[in-house]
Amino acid sequence: MCVRRSLVAGVLLSCLASPAAAATSPAALPGDLDGWIARAMTAFHTPGAAVAIVKDGRVLFSKGFGVRRLGSPERVDEETLFGIGSNTKAFTAAALAILVDEGKVKWDDRVIDHLPGFRMSDPYVTREITVRDLLTHRSGMGLGAGDLMFFPDSDLTREQIVFNQRFIPLATSFRSAYAYDNVLYLVAGQIIPAVTGKSWDDFVRDRIFDVVGMKHSNTTARALVPGVNYATPHTTIDGTLLPVKNDNIDNTAPAGAINSCVSDLARWVMVRLDEGALPDGRRLFSKSQANQMWSGQTILPIADPPEPLAALKPRFSLYGLGLGLRDYHGRKLVSHTGGLTGYLSYVAMVPEERLGLVVLTNGDAGETMDAIAWRVLDHFLGVAPTDWIDAFGRVKAKREKDAQEALQKAQAARDRESRPSLTPDRYAGAYRDAWYGDATITSQDGKLRMRFSHSPGLDGALEHFQYETFIARWKDRTVPDAYVTFSLQPDGSIRDVRLKAVSPLADFSYDFQDLLFTPVRTGP
Repeated sequence: MCVRRSLVAGVLLSCLASPAAAATSPAALPGDLDGWIARAMTAFHTPGAAVAIVKDGRVLFSKGFGVRRLGSPERVDEETLFGIGSNTKAFTAAALAILVDEGKVKWDDRVIDHLPGFRMSDPYVTREITVRDLLTHRSGMGLGAGDLMFFPDSDLTREQIVFNQRFIPLATSFRSAYAYDNVLYLVAGQIIPAVTGKSWDDFVRDRIFDVVGMKHSNTTARALVPGVNYATPHTTIDGTLLPVKNDNIDNTAPAGAINSCVSDLARWVMVRLDEGALPDGRRLFSKSQANQMWSGQTILPIADPPEPLAALKPRFSLYGLGLGLRDYHGRKLVSHTGGLTGYLSYVAMVPEERLGLVVLTNGDAGETMDAIAWRVLDHFLGVAPTDWIDAFGRVKAKREKDAQEALQKAQAARDRESRPSLTPDRYAGAYRDAWYGDATITSQDGKLRMRFSHSPGLDGALEHFQYETFIARWKDRTVPDAYVTFSLQPDGSIRDVRLKAVSPLADFSYDFQDLLFTPVRTGP
């Protein structure tokens, strides 16, 4: 939703490609594909994975690897369901494309013409933002702004999240910069019931899943119950890879809630490669809308990748409608990643080669997914092979080393002799953030605890760090610890409370830094 989440996150593999021309792509599978996948899973401690490859309108490969859950014998197969996170966004864009074909929506319609109560924090943006803008990460909001309304699980409804959107301040001017977001995809999804009377979930099921033949896919974590063939998500907690519960993000489903399998996604990819044409001659959406979704809308910044990945730097990188666009060895690559806690996914298409790829995993190591994807793409584009397992492994090791050094540096600079200015009971009280809502800080036996009103996972003890800063150790250990800093008024009362993730590796969807809690005043 993006390192671990990418719903989220969706950090695109399109952000990192060599400009060299490619030879004619082969039609046969890599001879060592099964072994390569197994090696990547072992190297990066991934319990289960599933991979599909389509070429020239047929499925060349569709297979599961490993186990659905550590400690259990059930194996992953081509029909095993995984959360696909932000790869859901392409389905939301396609659903709107269907409505554009039907004349019920236009890409450049103003959002308020379909959702009259919708507001952004800037009146100008409220008036001008279009359906297209909702899908292209250029609204002016900061990276992942507002994600704490649904990550970790919250009790806020879709309608409440859309309403609270108006209180999220903008980080840049409208349409001036790329910053990945999830909340506006929820807003885009809410246009569907506004114009059809049918929920996003029902529309996607009836108009996409059923039509494409995706008979296993669904749009809610509630469908992943005992007896269903699904992979349990796994994440690393205090250094140990463990099974964890499924994220329930039904309240922002259009941004990332679809669960699918490689057999279904192979069908989806073939329809996308055929520009919306179905095998029986019907169309899911018109060729015109296919072109719209695969046309660049927002320019993405191109950074120099780490040295082991230098060959993955593109000449261009853009965001279309629900998918990223870039070049790789002279070919246009259309792709997106997705992530939830313990799930990662990658969908890629090379239109000129009629080549498609799907990788799903139930671990939190993106390197498994990356190493498999680039090995397959290199093979079919006729590129000299690179040991991507080694390359991504070196980058992972350095990133973790740098993060550990940053944490050690923060600890070394800490003033261990400092003490809080106030007694514990004077920090206690009710606090409110404009877009998230309420949190409470309680004091019991001299110990402080912070609880967010809408998110059970955001409940943690506050340990003093230095001066007016504490560290929240959340009860849900999949949630990264956060610094909690109090600012005082001249009279010693609390002016506000700000938060920031402790680890440099924390996913951007934990946008603690966007919160500004102020005391809720009671009485006269």
